[in-house]
Amino acid sequence: MTEKTRCGWATHASPLDQQYHDEEWGRPVHDDRVWFEFLTLEGAQAGLSWSTILNKREGYRQAFDDFDYHKIAQYSAAKQQQLKDNPNIIRNTLKIKSTVTNAQAFLQVQAEFGSFNEYIWRFVGGQPIINHWRTMAEVPVSTPESDALSKDLKKRGFKFVGTTICYALMQATGLVNDHTTDCFCYQPE
Repeated sequence: MTEKTRCGWATHASPLDQQYHDEEWGRPVHDDRVWFEFLTLEGAQAGLSWSTILNKREGYRQAFDDFDYHKIAQYSAAKQQQLKDNPNIIRNTLKIKSTVTNAQAFLQVQAEFGSFNEYIWRFVGGQPIINHWRTMAEVPVSTPESDALSKDLKKRGFKFVGTTICYALMQATGLVNDHTTDCFCYQPE
């Protein structure tokens, strides 16, 4: 049986990382709950590896009410302290607090645009940006689009949304398709 050719970061990765690459990374997201999940997980990743976050993903789903941003927006200080004691998530006070702050900002974006999905796809003109990288070394860590998204999210009160985090979010959710041209997931325009 021939091994699938994957993007460099997923070639020798764990089975969980490979499954994520094969089934999710770069696939367009349109569901607001999924958007909030990725926004939370990408922010939690700051300073850590994506593998660490993937291994805690189910813990996050349980701890944060399956990313129900309506509930999370109402989390009390006591609930946030309880989360800080949960070994199944990243126990960083600022990252936990930012999830609550981001849920509140997320609801404001929904109120203004109808959905977070409508809001965020505007940053790429409503269509995925399909790149044609031959190697992972060519893939940038940020772009003018991630700069604009980061700036706008910060203006709206979101936390842990620097341009590098925003570009990772864009890659994960299919706003940008950065599968390398030799990867079996690569789909030219």
